[in-house]
Amino acid sequence: MAAALVGVLLVIFLVVHSGAAELASAMLLLGWWLAPITVFHAVPLSFSTLAWRTLMPPAHRTPVLTAVWIRWIRESINSLLPVAGVGGDIAGARLAHHRGLPGAQAAASMVVDTTVGVVTQLIFVVAGAALLIARFGGLASVPAARALLIGVGALAGLIAIFVGFQHGSMFLRFANFARRVAPGKWPVALMGSASATDKAIVATYRRGFAFFRANLLRLAGWAASAGEVWLLMRCLHKPFSAVDAFVLESLTSGVSAVAFMVPGALGAQEGGFVVFGALMGLSADTALALSLSKRVRELLLGLPGLFVWQWIESRHVLRRVEAGSPQTSL
Repeated sequence: MAAALVGVLLVIFLVVHSGAAELASAMLLLGWWLAPITVFHAVPLSFSTLAWRTLMPPAHRTPVLTAVWIRWIRESINSLLPVAGVGGDIAGARLAHHRGLPGAQAAASMVVDTTVGVVTQLIFVVAGAALLIARFGGLASVPAARALLIGVGALAGLIAIFVGFQHGSMFLRFANFARRVAPGKWPVALMGSASATDKAIVATYRRGFAFFRANLLRLAGWAASAGEVWLLMRCLHKPFSAVDAFVLESLTSGVSAVAFMVPGALGAQEGGFVVFGALMGLSADTALALSLSKRVRELLLGLPGLFVWQWIESRHVLRRVEAGSPQTSL
């Protein structure tokens, strides 16, 4: 909560400092253009969905349309709720399991997909930083990019440790720890489930071409997300090349990744747009308009996603209650 409060205060400061009137003018200029820009998000969302689906065993793959709406709910939860960017993934694994994917496979595909997402995002950020550095003629001339790369390097180290845990019976270790802490509340069956999940994770990494294709699809999704920035700049009637859009989107996504503990990267995303936008010749009000437009898109897609998620979960709970209740005649 403290991180979220600091983020909100930073957003307010940036809005006031950049000029609230100019920012409001830019947002009004976008107006109804935010609708097709929101629809465009289906492109990177589809790439991400196909990447996750590729990681599932061919015999149990969730249907494409089902995988799309589960992915939509995952993003909605991660974007709008204070869950450190992983609560949506847990909910997504649960939804996939309810739709027929075996529990161990659902958990494994989600763990590996989350890892693939972060790793490919780091590649996306490094590519953007390299393009920015090439444009300015050296790393020393772009201290903001250097600071971001340091943060990305630290995050990459954490990801390497996490991957090591995944290959070291992560779920079984957790289950053993949980049984030692509260032996009466953790059934022996949990151990078998944890072991099956660990084996499924290792098998997913060893799926050869499927794992490689998942990485390529996820990279394509990150690259496609730059189209949103390009479209926003076109709607604002400001010249901006596709390469510039790629650089700005990649670097600001890197800032959001480093600030993953802040709910929705509040303040961090806005600050990233202002800092890196300034390097690329954008005024503060234009950079903030880009960031706030993304926030609007998150709300337009995320709020319905949260409602659908709650509706699905409430129906599931109701079915369980009815199944456990004695039959009554009318």
